[in-house]
Amino acid sequence: MAEVSSISDALVHLGRGPDENGRPVNLPISQGSTMLFNSLSEFEAAREARHEPGTLYYGRYGNPASFELEHAIATLEGGAGCISVSAGLTAVTLALMGAAKAGDHLLVADNVYAPTRGFCDTVLARYGVEISYFDPMQDITPCLRPNTTAVMFEAPGSGTFEVPDIPAISAAARRHGALSIIDGTWATPVFCQPLRLGADVVVHSGSKYIGGHADSMIGFIVCNEATYPQMRKMALAFGDKAGAQDVFLSLRGLRTLEMRMKAAEAAGLKLATWLAGQPQITRVLHPALPQCPGHEFWKRDFTGAAGLFGVVTRKTSTEKLHAFVDELEMFGIGVSWGGFESLVLPVQPLRTATRWQEEGHLIRFNIGFENPDSLCADLARALPLLD
Repeated sequence: MAEVSSISDALVHLGRGPDENGRPVNLPISQGSTMLFNSLSEFEAAREARHEPGTLYYGRYGNPASFELEHAIATLEGGAGCISVSAGLTAVTLALMGAAKAGDHLLVADNVYAPTRGFCDTVLARYGVEISYFDPMQDITPCLRPNTTAVMFEAPGSGTFEVPDIPAISAAARRHGALSIIDGTWATPVFCQPLRLGADVVVHSGSKYIGGHADSMIGFIVCNEATYPQMRKMALAFGDKAGAQDVFLSLRGLRTLEMRMKAAEAAGLKLATWLAGQPQITRVLHPALPQCPGHEFWKRDFTGAAGLFGVVTRKTSTEKLHAFVDELEMFGIGVSWGGFESLVLPVQPLRTATRWQEEGHLIRFNIGFENPDSLCADLARALPLLD
């Protein structure tokens, strides 16, 4: 695996293109479908090597900018290779397709991203893949079956922010001969590198923190040496690729990723701590706070926290929940997260292997780069509407 001595240096210097005189600071947008060759033998050589990263053959297989971005993400994660695709969900679905076929069993954490669950239940199941869900905070060994080929989980869990034991789950899967696939979008490679903890594949929605400005759609599949060839071939077989502008925006986003993550961590912790003291809030679900399930694993395996967390309100009506959210002036209402603007969104956990037993409403906050005191003041004005 590639090693990075300083993530700060890597974020600035990786993915910048060849070291030539007169080069631009930012690698330009790289577009093009057809690649031309000077001889038929050169074309045939490129066709033979088209699955190898860095080979220019046809635009769908990659271009100089996408190769630079993939190399940068793989290096940051400590992986053998990375595939850039059109969205975070695409990264999830292609990784799962690369790990399971008809007759196989896929073990999925009960707190995964809802569209991940939807793909498993409506697409993979239709094509003969057995799906079962597990409690990510428990030993997965009893859940593994003879035909289990992959374990899919998140750290932390979507919406409810439990932090599982990444090394334990990955090791149990490996002993069984199954792949471990983890969604690492929340922490980014700045705060956690799951491949170094034993995972086989890490998927990211680069639309979140890596792009960082809520204006790009891109996903990444980052693999260890054993899984990279099969995952790259699967992605290329599906004909999916990241758009040229989204690659450009992701490369640009890398340059400030560490600073933005640290700012998001500080602001998120301030808001989470403040909300924990409000009478309308019964629980704050933030991995860096001791009351969050798996906090001990977060302390051991992560070097920081994102600005995304959840809170549980006291039992109240749906009408009061709507009034609270609508009253907020500094929090946008929308899906996704990881941009510069603060967001608020009520969420409803879907569980089949575990139970969500809170009586109040679960609200997810993305803390952006506004003044945290202004955000607290906005919340203080609206929270009484929950009473």
